[in-house]
Amino acid sequence: MLKVHEFISKFILDLIDGVYPLFRKFMPLQTFRYAACGGGNTVLDILLFFISYNYILETLPVHIGWLTISPHIASFMISFTVTFPIGFYLSRYVVFQETSVRKSKQLFRYFMVVLGCIFLNYIFLKLFVEGLGWNATFAKIVTTFFVVIFSYTSQKNFTFKTKTV
Repeated sequence: MLKVHEFISKFILDLIDGVYPLFRKFMPLQTFRYAACGGGNTVLDILLFFISYNYILETLPVHIGWLTISPHIASFMISFTVTFPIGFYLSRYVVFQETSVRKSKQLFRYFMVVLGCIFLNYIFLKLFVEGLGWNATFAKIVTTFFVVIFSYTSQKNFTFKTKTV
């Protein structure tokens, strides 16, 4: 299993670092790795959401005993169960390789930051769309900008921080 992990992390690093020279003028390597990994995981999340919503759940609610889950929430849950561990893996082994925090503690901290991102998405979308009357797509773009800044700063300085000398 260790060889599979080493192969995967090396493959991803080689791929990202191979493209990095095109972006070197615009951002440091760690920021580029974060953008590439986060962007890829975001695309995967949206794709999984779309497939779950339209083809797995066929836009129908999910009934579990007395509980009914709307199809968009169930689709979010499906995509989240896949992209959460992938996002952690990419953050831990590709973006923030140098860290002084134990993996179990990192996973908890990563989960806390992700909860913060979910909360920020909800609050900003409600504010921009319902409070200010913005177009939903534009509101999502602006929201994503703020959430990415929060996420990167939190992951770098909290989840995967390095020891200060």
